[in-house]
Amino acid sequence: MDTRGGEFPQQDTDFGTAVEFVYRMTAADFEEALRARARRSAAGRLQALTAPVVGAVSVSVFSVLQDATLLVWGISLVLTVPLMFWATGRGLRTMARRLFSIMDSYGQCRMVADERGAVTTGEHASFSMDWTVFPEYLETPGLFVLLGGDRATGVAVLPKRGAQGPADVDRLRAILDRNLKRL
Repeated sequence: MDTRGGEFPQQDTDFGTAVEFVYRMTAADFEEALRARARRSAAGRLQALTAPVVGAVSVSVFSVLQDATLLVWGISLVLTVPLMFWATGRGLRTMARRLFSIMDSYGQCRMVADERGAVTTGEHASFSMDWTVFPEYLETPGLFVLLGGDRATGVAVLPKRGAQGPADVDRLRAILDRNLKRL
């Protein structure tokens, strides 16, 4: 993928150069990405907290309607809220496995990113995206996770292990910093 033409400032030698990652996705990559999204983005936190809050409210309303004692209400609440957090975690794991089952057919992927966006080519499919598709990103120890914003559920996962060297991770981080908002 070529870059936009023109002169770039001398002090930033990476500006305008493409970076390449080669990787094969794993279910663990998607689970790490979804957990990071649940912790660090507003949409992810909302999704992660919905079930426990609904569970707590449901138990409270049911306890009031049934004239349950304070002890019964308290025990029900103590049992329900952790169960809902556990169910939310299991739901993230299930979602990660489903996303992986879709991406697994891509096989080994080659992603090339520059100032315009990224092009990913797999063994059986390819796609390209402009940076405007994912206005935000976050970074975990093993991944770059591109997020579709608060109103979109789009998530793109770029494993750092696909970099040709440590400098490529830094170059991709610089490209993302210039084009996306870091969470």
